[in-house]
Amino acid sequence: MDIISKIKEGLGHFSPSEEKVARLIIAQLNFAASASISELAEKAQVSHASITRLARTLGCENVRDLKFQLTQSAAIGERFNNPELVDKEKISHVYASIQEILALNAGLIEEHIVEQAGAAICATRHCLIFGVGGGSSMMAQECQNRFFRLDVLSNAYSDPMMMRMAAATVNKNDVVICLSLSGVSPDVMEAAHIAKEYGAQLVAICPDSELAHMADFHLPIKTQESDYIFKPSAARYAMMAAVDILSSEVAIRNQKRSKEKLRRLKIQLDQHRDKSANAPPADKRFPLGD
Repeated sequence: MDIISKIKEGLGHFSPSEEKVARLIIAQLNFAASASISELAEKAQVSHASITRLARTLGCENVRDLKFQLTQSAAIGERFNNPELVDKEKISHVYASIQEILALNAGLIEEHIVEQAGAAICATRHCLIFGVGGGSSMMAQECQNRFFRLDVLSNAYSDPMMMRMAAATVNKNDVVICLSLSGVSPDVMEAAHIAKEYGAQLVAICPDSELAHMADFHLPIKTQESDYIFKPSAARYAMMAAVDILSSEVAIRNQKRSKEKLRRLKIQLDQHRDKSANAPPADKRFPLGD
């Protein structure tokens, strides 16, 4: 349990002097994280010993450990620790944030890198796609959803152990696509290292990071988080655009095969939608199974 949760859970159960320090920490976290023990004691109007006792009550090794954990909690930002209620944003804010993230990312991905990555994917025996967490897991599945219809054998993995196992089975020149909105996902990076050791080519869709530097082909994205924490991150739209850019390149390069697969999809989907009609299905331009 993180230190702030421990303090909040303990409120009302500490000794009177410990309670003063605990409530000061909750009310002024940034101050508590940066203040010396003397400043903290003076502000809470308690003795140094009271702060030491609170640290032990909270399971910390000493006051230094308490301060370190407070600094970690303060680092996530005031927007998560501020007890004041936040006003609801208008619906237009959702659309505006999507437009802003797409505008921020427009032009970041270089055409020749996409072409090289697309060529590698079209030439591979098997394409693995790794992504963990909410947005990246969803985009890994979306990437597989794009590729199978283009006649590219691919599998998406989000379970860390399955990623490691799959990475260990690659053949030389298989392609592994790594998705990460942060670029520092330990599970994805470890699986990427394993795949790289066995000769796979890496495509990374992520910000500039260690994962990006590992990759043979990097499709960069930028994230931009707002202070309104209650709306899902718009950064996943930047990742989706990168996946669409890559899959479009694969489709064009692989178009003799991909066009045939897409034709079959169109026929089967339209027949499914028009089961009761005797005439051939009309071209209604529905999405291909999306």
